[in-house]
Amino acid sequence: MKIGQISGPVLSLFRVVTGLLFVCHGASSIFGVLGGSRGTGQVLPFGSWPGWWAAAIQLVFGSLVLIGLFTRVSALLCSGSMAYAYFVVHAPQNLFPIRNGGEAAAMFCWSFFLIAVFGPGSWALDTLIQKVRHNEVEGYTPATVQA
Repeated sequence: MKIGQISGPVLSLFRVVTGLLFVCHGASSIFGVLGGSRGTGQVLPFGSWPGWWAAAIQLVFGSLVLIGLFTRVSALLCSGSMAYAYFVVHAPQNLFPIRNGGEAAAMFCWSFFLIAVFGPGSWALDTLIQKVRHNEVEGYTPATVQA
């Protein structure tokens, strides 16, 4: 087995795990499940800046990454939101993630950036839609005009 044969499925698994973890963060902050916001058992107040909006991005766009739909755009938005979180929330305390508590933000930022660059992998709705569209184009034969 060559590395090229497993790269698509492995990338898909990476995308699914990363998306699922991101969705869990959003769900905990918005719905108070899985320990709630920052493990307090509480929810973030609706519309509060920036926490509630970050959680909404985590929930919505993390779900899209998870299922592999609009993957590249969704992953780029997720990556950007984590870059914002890192530089606005964590970096003012200290530049290094180990010292400022920003390890998760940094890892999510770079993980989603990789997904945006390399795509969703072979097990994704984007890939399925692309295959269906490609087959429709290949199978299409224009009607002949009779005089």
